[in-house]
Amino acid sequence: MDKIAVTGLGVVTPSGIGKRQFWANIKAGRSFIKEITRFDASKYPAHIAGQIDDLEKYSHVSERLLKKIDAFSHMALIAAEMSLQDAGINIKNEDPNLVGIFLGNAIGGWLYAETELRDLYIEGREGVSPYMASAWFPAAPQGQVSIYYGIKGFSKTVVADRASSLMALGYARKILAKEKLNMILSGGMEAPVTPYALLCCNTYGALSTNNTHPASAYRPFDSKRDGFVIGEGSGIVVMEGIERAKKRNANTYAYISGYGTSCDGVDRINPASDGKELARAIQMALDDARVSAEKIDYISLDGLAVSIWDDSEIKAIKSVFGSRSKNIPLSCPKSMFGNLLGASGAVDLITTILAMEHSLVPPTINLEEPAVEGLNYITKQAKEYNIGKALIISRGRGGINSVLVVEKGEK
Repeated sequence: MDKIAVTGLGVVTPSGIGKRQFWANIKAGRSFIKEITRFDASKYPAHIAGQIDDLEKYSHVSERLLKKIDAFSHMALIAAEMSLQDAGINIKNEDPNLVGIFLGNAIGGWLYAETELRDLYIEGREGVSPYMASAWFPAAPQGQVSIYYGIKGFSKTVVADRASSLMALGYARKILAKEKLNMILSGGMEAPVTPYALLCCNTYGALSTNNTHPASAYRPFDSKRDGFVIGEGSGIVVMEGIERAKKRNANTYAYISGYGTSCDGVDRINPASDGKELARAIQMALDDARVSAEKIDYISLDGLAVSIWDDSEIKAIKSVFGSRSKNIPLSCPKSMFGNLLGASGAVDLITTILAMEHSLVPPTINLEEPAVEGLNYITKQAKEYNIGKALIISRGRGGINSVLVVEKGEK
């Protein structure tokens, strides 16, 4: 299948809003995980997260609209605007029928939903906002971005747990390769730092409860790991055909050249311990990109910091890459700002693209004693590497596997 150009980046995370601030903090290896301050979370088993406290400073959204939408839609609108500006695209000059939106999300907009449900029980039906029904559901950000820019082309929201946004990017590439649309805004968003959403995440049973040391709590692949830490944010990129990007003299950051997906099908929550289906998804992505395993220069890891997930991910990598596994740089930058659930894959893509641009692999922080030895984990601080081709792994509950191959673009 054809390669598709990535020409604009928009990122909203606890590590920074906008690619410059985000990359400065990522390459420095700074942790942005702390105790939740938005509400009293002290009674939850896990009450730490990656939070965004200064969203309003970057917002171009009116107060009137903010009253109608949840935070995850707000984040998506900011990331979408940043990606369009970065790509040098004036959406008014585009044919709205040939622009699409492909986004991924896992849990929906619960801050809006739980606030209105509380009002329902206290005040009755008159106390509920008429915007409740359209504010919380996972496809709401797609709708809000569509309305804001007048986008009318074929669009999709993917709900596949933590694999959601990487899967959305894979679908977006497929549609663009068929020349059904001129361009697509693709990525994901998540806002799980709310009382009910945090409760749901806690019942998952995989969150770190190292509440006394938030900065060192998320430790994927480390022998002392005890689960992941949630984070909130959004990552959205502009995708378009290579010829169109060249025609308008766009800065092409990267090409998405391969995608693979599979399902373990062994448990409703956990993956298969052997990593075989993930290995198959990796091989599918490589085959789709027409790239051999020897050509991959960096792997962005899913890194849930839970034994069965981490260990099966490493087994899959060893299965596909064999003896090269000990040489390929691997890292999980989300250890710095939290697992953004449905938005994690899109932010991993943006991180990988910036790593390619700066020839610098960002670290996995808190990885001090690897549970599985003999691999080239980049830890503590960023390391210089020339990255021509990279692999991004994103997985979801029930053993959903999603893998993307990305190649360095041309300035």
